[in-house]
Amino acid sequence: MAMEREPEWAVQPGQDSLRLSIIVRIPTPLRKLTDEQDVVPGEGETLAVCIDGLDAQYPGIKERLLDETGELRRFVNIYINGEDVRFQQGVQTALKAGDEISIVPAVAGG
Repeated sequence: MAMEREPEWAVQPGQDSLRLSIIVRIPTPLRKLTDEQDVVPGEGETLAVCIDGLDAQYPGIKERLLDETGELRRFVNIYINGEDVRFQQGVQTALKAGDEISIVPAVAGG
């Protein structure tokens, strides 16, 4: 019986360290802060801690994601493994190695 391997679709060549860390997908409008990287590694026990770590490495990202009270800005959606954090514990949502965070700017229509 063959051993099943973890899917590697989220890991690009040269990014092997992402397999064990938290994967953070960066939307196009924020990539100027991450040197145009669309995927960066993250870490932390909660989303808030992870965002603090990202801000230490990529200054300015936190202020674009969180308001002055430390909550998500209205026009930013964040998903952990496809689940909207607003329906979990918000920025206090727990994280574990291998989680995938997707930052998605809200789209206004009219």
